[in-house]
Amino acid sequence: MKLSLLAPVRRLADVPSPALPLRLALLSLPLLLAGCEAALDLSAVDQQQQQATRRTDFYQAMAANQRLLLVAGNDGVLLASRDGGDSWSRQQLAAGAAIIDLDACPDGSLIALGFDNRLWHADADGQRWSAVELPSEEQMMTAACAPDGAWWAAGSFSTLLSSRDQGANWTDSTLDEDAVLTGLQFLDGGRAVLTGEFGKVFSSADNGASWEPAGELPDEFYPHAAHFRSLEEGWVGGLNGFIYHTVDGGQNWERQDTPSAAPVFGFVEGPQGLFAVGDHSRVLRLAGTRWEALPTPDAPVYLRAAALSGERLVVAGGRGQLLALDARQAPAAAQPQ
Repeated sequence: MKLSLLAPVRRLADVPSPALPLRLALLSLPLLLAGCEAALDLSAVDQQQQQATRRTDFYQAMAANQRLLLVAGNDGVLLASRDGGDSWSRQQLAAGAAIIDLDACPDGSLIALGFDNRLWHADADGQRWSAVELPSEEQMMTAACAPDGAWWAAGSFSTLLSSRDQGANWTDSTLDEDAVLTGLQFLDGGRAVLTGEFGKVFSSADNGASWEPAGELPDEFYPHAAHFRSLEEGWVGGLNGFIYHTVDGGQNWERQDTPSAAPVFGFVEGPQGLFAVGDHSRVLRLAGTRWEALPTPDAPVYLRAAALSGERLVVAGGRGQLLALDARQAPAAAQPQ
């Protein structure tokens, strides 16, 4: 008997009655499989959503006033602690908003700079936030509150913005340098320091009304972080774990010994000492003229923000990394370069 490959395929309905049980079994198979499938367990997802800090968080900045510690990061996330970092509450300013800087003002109120050139403001409780658009096409990279309560922002093309009426009106100026300003710090007595791209350093003695060049960093060093005790003494940190120190207002800089090559992203100082945070969960403390590493979890994530609360050093960074360390703890074993 010759079989033709073109012979018509019979419909299931045309199958003789002895094949009917097989047909019914085939039809009921999807129902049987569905009945055997286990229910999807979303409890772990729900539990993660209830936590204040999440692995999808990337924290960038921290500030503290008399009432709370505040941490900010991607997607408009804000974490607040009123017990020195024991517990945290979570809120969101606006979906998609990337907060890159925070500061506490003299009256306790808070400002937050967004990468979208919006400046957010809240009362001292950090609960009621409102935003103003910064009147510049330049990218703002840092923000600070002056001792007189004025709001300041600085960024690309050495642009400076300031407002003395909580964002209703702004003064726009530039230092006429094609450089990005990355650090702005106000000291007491109307003094302030700016640091930026290509090793630029500027200082002011009149609350920012005027700025003067204050030396340059070695080899046009790009400062990811800066901290000044006065107009004369300060530190800057950046790539390769480099930390430079000046005692003459930036005219001369000396590189200090650090225990690793992890980039440095932030400084914080208090009665417990001067600390630096950086990549690979690195936390350093200044001991004389050299830096020592404090013991931290071995995690390949950055730390960018830090604040001191009593004897605690609270640090935050990538992938939800949020730690409360004993600021008095002994340094870790020396790490290889």
